[in-house]
Amino acid sequence: MRFSSRPMLAGAVLAALALPLAACTTDKPAPSAAPAATASESAGKGTGDQSKFFVQADYDAQMAMRTAQPTGPEGKPWEQTINAEPVDTAKYKKSGPYHLCFSNAAVDNPWRQVGWKTMQAEVGLHKEVTKFTALDAEGKDDKQISDIAELQGKGCDALIVSPNTTATLTPAVSGACPKVPVIVFDRGVQTDCPVTFIKPIGGYAFGAAAAEFLVDKVPAGGKILALRILPGVDVLETRWSAAKVAFDKSDLKVVGVDFTDGDAAKTKSIVGDYIQRFGKIDGVWMDAGANAVAAVEAFEDAGQPVPPINGEDQQDFLQKWQEAKLTAVAPTYPTYQWRTPVIAALRILKGEEVPKVWNLPQPTVTQENLATYLKPGMPPLHYALCGCEDLPGYPEKWGGRS
Repeated sequence: MRFSSRPMLAGAVLAALALPLAACTTDKPAPSAAPAATASESAGKGTGDQSKFFVQADYDAQMAMRTAQPTGPEGKPWEQTINAEPVDTAKYKKSGPYHLCFSNAAVDNPWRQVGWKTMQAEVGLHKEVTKFTALDAEGKDDKQISDIAELQGKGCDALIVSPNTTATLTPAVSGACPKVPVIVFDRGVQTDCPVTFIKPIGGYAFGAAAAEFLVDKVPAGGKILALRILPGVDVLETRWSAAKVAFDKSDLKVVGVDFTDGDAAKTKSIVGDYIQRFGKIDGVWMDAGANAVAAVEAFEDAGQPVPPINGEDQQDFLQKWQEAKLTAVAPTYPTYQWRTPVIAALRILKGEEVPKVWNLPQPTVTQENLATYLKPGMPPLHYALCGCEDLPGYPEKWGGRS
């Protein structure tokens, strides 16, 4: 098998850029959607105006999917789906071998690095894939637009796209759809032309899980600090949208909604400033967990107990949670989703049905199952829900040790 790719960026930069998604028919901006609370109620809770990304019907659908039973092979959540509406792919059927192509938004943070390794390992399982071409957009919309155009001239049998941003990449994806079967995952676009869009349940489910945990654990009247990465990214907006709904219905007060730019030092500084201003913060909500340890350390540095907090399934946070006996929860955005586009592409090329929107299970790490997700020997920035344990080269290829 032959792999070709552009140079990849390293380092944990802007953790939010690991996450954005917007369904082809959901999670996209809809200013006309009715917010879940009035302006005066929101002002009283400190949550501000509802995001233009909030869509009540999509919020309701994701809340329902949280308790839905997925279908698919047991023990393989990357092949499972929730509420699948199958698409006939007979028109794409062709004989192998196959050349798969991938336009990647970036490999600029640990989540994306874990996912990229997982995708390459999944490709390696399929002998019918004899060529895999990947271009790295390095977090730049204009480069990804150029990459998608370039890939259309390389004889790709199927094109996988993880868009850098939602609206800007929509025309490029729309232009590719008539020429090659397109599979979009992770981050979405505002067109339903891709054959399938692959995602975990979504941002609303993540945001709600974290906010509901705080509503349950923090006493009435408690002060909540909300830490966000940056504005205008679809999945992060929907995460905050769902959290806002929960906080607006609660007896808690959100005393700050601050953007960290995905920077650990800035995260620690912001938390420290709020501790000084208010004397005590009773809970921390985060729209992405890559800097959760930095937030925890800010309380430790101030000599204060760490209040209820959410992170993600990054190993450093899970380890900190266990060692410091935190009151915590970790909604996830599973990196095992990087396996699914390869599987979907091959099914499409074989004329097999795939879901139009492939909703993957989205587990939550809790105190009860924390030990299950802690992975001995894996590096601090590894994500537990990689779905990579059965892949060749694990754990070494993911930076771990046997």
